[in-house]
Amino acid sequence: MPTSSTSATESQPKFMFLFRQPHGDGPPPSPVELERIMVHFREWMESMYARGHVLGTNGLETTGKVLRGSHGAMMTDGPLIESKEIIGGYVMITARDLEEAVELARACPGLDHRMAVEVRPIAGCGVKDGWEEKLKN
Repeated sequence: MPTSSTSATESQPKFMFLFRQPHGDGPPPSPVELERIMVHFREWMESMYARGHVLGTNGLETTGKVLRGSHGAMMTDGPLIESKEIIGGYVMITARDLEEAVELARACPGLDHRMAVEVRPIAGCGVKDGWEEKLKN
């Protein structure tokens, strides 16, 4: 049995919630409506934090660059204007399995406001796999 919450979460699979927001599809929520949505988001996140699921989270700006081709030879402003959805943020969590991760995501308040939540397992690639040592060499 792990002796700390850190070691307990290290042994569990990790998942990423990617928040896909509609882009150019209807009007955005009013300021009052947005505040109400954000209250529900805070409650949802606090609940997951309290149960030890959240490892990290951030929103993403709507500006950026998209690189393509060898060494990023082709660069465009991003996210692309033609996109129907943009990734507005993410949450990295731990869960027993994909089914538990999906159940946690089902409670996302954004689902009631045209947002899609993509739940993806995180592939093992990190310190445990020896990458830290390889990068030092």
